[in-house]
Amino acid sequence: MPRRTCVLSPADRKVQGEPFSSRVIIPVGFSLGPQYRYVRPGDPTPESWGVRLGDDWQELNEAEARVYSAAFSEVGCRAQMRAWAVRLFRAARRPQPDTQRLVDHLIARGLLLAFDPEGPLEDLFRRYRLFPTAEGMGSTADRPQDHWIGHGNRRRMAVLNNSYVMWAYSSLHSSLWEACKYYAGADEEEREPGEYPLGLTAESVAREVAGNLPMMVATRCAFLDPIISS
Repeated sequence: MPRRTCVLSPADRKVQGEPFSSRVIIPVGFSLGPQYRYVRPGDPTPESWGVRLGDDWQELNEAEARVYSAAFSEVGCRAQMRAWAVRLFRAARRPQPDTQRLVDHLIARGLLLAFDPEGPLEDLFRRYRLFPTAEGMGSTADRPQDHWIGHGNRRRMAVLNNSYVMWAYSSLHSSLWEACKYYAGADEEEREPGEYPLGLTAESVAREVAGNLPMMVATRCAFLDPIISS
């Protein structure tokens, strides 16, 4: 499956004394954009920025919104985002000296998710659902194994069939993990006589999805949302 690799400098391999890990940090929820005050004349500065998180409306101030939005700013793996974010905002026109605190605060609020695509996934995937927010563009004659996802006529990323189907249909299930289980089971149930099974398991499907998840979210082709407690 396609995989982006993060190449980190030695300076990035420790952040505030933390050992290097393969964790990535991705945004969670669906961005609702800036919210302006009902005043005349209009105030050019938004009062807040909204994010739909499950069934809740989360309000972010300007500094929080800048950090949250920055998590989408580059396609690919965002390992050790704390180091990246601190460098970015200290060098910005309007430096944000407490970016590390803001990143940790957004993680605590559930608006950023830190996870290891190579680590255990079942407990994590049981807490989220994945929703597509782009168009499926299918495959091409010269690359039939790759299935494209994008916006308008612009292709943003390509995934193999398993991830493509999960991207398109997993939101119909109660959790991302249940979707992985269902898809892996369908491999056996829908096999035609004489066909060899693919040997899919919930874990193997989840591992492929996890490898593509940072790209899906960063390109705004999908968003991850926490399961709403009943």
